[in-house]
Amino acid sequence: MTKTIFEVLREDHDKQRTLLDLVDKTHGDSEGRRELFERLRIEATAHAAVEERVFYSELLADERTRGKAGHSVKEHKDAEDIFEELANMDMSSPGWLTRFRTLKEELLHHVEEEEHEVFQMAGKVLTESQQRQMAQDFTKQKPGQKEEEAA
Repeated sequence: MTKTIFEVLREDHDKQRTLLDLVDKTHGDSEGRRELFERLRIEATAHAAVEERVFYSELLADERTRGKAGHSVKEHKDAEDIFEELANMDMSSPGWLTRFRTLKEELLHHVEEEEHEVFQMAGKVLTESQQRQMAQDFTKQKPGQKEEEAA
């Protein structure tokens, strides 16, 4: 049976959690930190872009989920701003890791809120068929979005 959007997004969130932990364990302006941070940035920004197109577009259109969906989309923008800020900082400075940990905290809060609040609300407004179609659309669109983010 085809996965639902909720299952696909949870799997993607797990990838981000792992990358957040890996980046947090790096030190200084190392090749490992640069590589892991870039993988995280591409993964998270591609996830957010496709999630907004496939999932949040539907939730923003329904008055029952519009408020929570708008809040989540704003959190995507906030994270994107911190990613940009971190990309322009000296990775060996203590301030970089401090700012990264702010990003980590915000992203973890965001995925928890999605999984425990948004998904429950969305489950009440999206049909089973919509949930499965969204999963297919997300899975199909994400690789291309990752390429775009990496360019």
